[in-house]
Amino acid sequence: IGWVDDWRKVVDKNPEGMRSREKYFWQSVIGLVAALYLAFSVSETSNLRVLELFVRWVQSGFSNALPPKADLMVPFFKTVSYPLGVFGFIALTYLVIVGSSNAVNLTDGLDGLAIMPVVMVGSVLGIFAYVTGSSVFANHLLLPYIPGAGELMIFCAAMAGAGLAFLWFNAYPAQVFMGDVGALALGGALGTIAVIVRQEIVLAIMGGIFVLEALSVMAQVTWFKITKHRYGQGRRILLMAPLHHHFEKTGWKETQVVVRFWIITMLLCLVGLSTLKLR
Repeated sequence: IGWVDDWRKVVDKNPEGMRSREKYFWQSVIGLVAALYLAFSVSETSNLRVLELFVRWVQSGFSNALPPKADLMVPFFKTVSYPLGVFGFIALTYLVIVGSSNAVNLTDGLDGLAIMPVVMVGSVLGIFAYVTGSSVFANHLLLPYIPGAGELMIFCAAMAGAGLAFLWFNAYPAQVFMGDVGALALGGALGTIAVIVRQEIVLAIMGGIFVLEALSVMAQVTWFKITKHRYGQGRRILLMAPLHHHFEKTGWKETQVVVRFWIITMLLCLVGLSTLKLR
């Protein structure tokens, strides 16, 4: 999706790229397919077994049961988790994957702003992947054991290493830009990994900057439409959305915004990492 969007912008000289509705439609298709697959593969390592579970689910009249390891984990509590069922799991996974993908894309507005938080969050998720993929560590830390999840640590390490190499050229003043092809993919990858290791809430904590950036756009657009309908003229909550542009308008330099957002993400990642033991 990001590749098509950037192709239209760069090669076809179409500044709009993919229309937002078209982009959201294809994101939804991919997100729902991924969610449906993950609902049955979290507790299985064989694709044949996943297919069998899916067929059995359909034949049972769409039974709403899933293994306990597919429950929504609540951080900082030992045994607090909420059963989602198949449809609940699919809905949550869809929101996490599509939401994180768009949130990273919205954050990618300043040189180096998006990639460093991706590196940090991805690195911590790699640790979670290693822990949940080990029956010994998972049982010791009261986390669900997800067979094969440890392999994701390799992917997370590769993503972090490639991200640091990219940052060398993306730091202010940037020579290389991420574009939608990078931002959408990296955001979707973070969301997918978080779902597999059952740490969706922890992802929201560590990726707090991504969440705030997305919420700032949603709040700005919603308030503008409400006030335009009520008063005939749209009003704004922020000087400019997404949030990083608001701080620029208040007088912060670009590098100040970027480094301060990095610091906040680093602290949030430490909070997320602490949930491994503080339970």
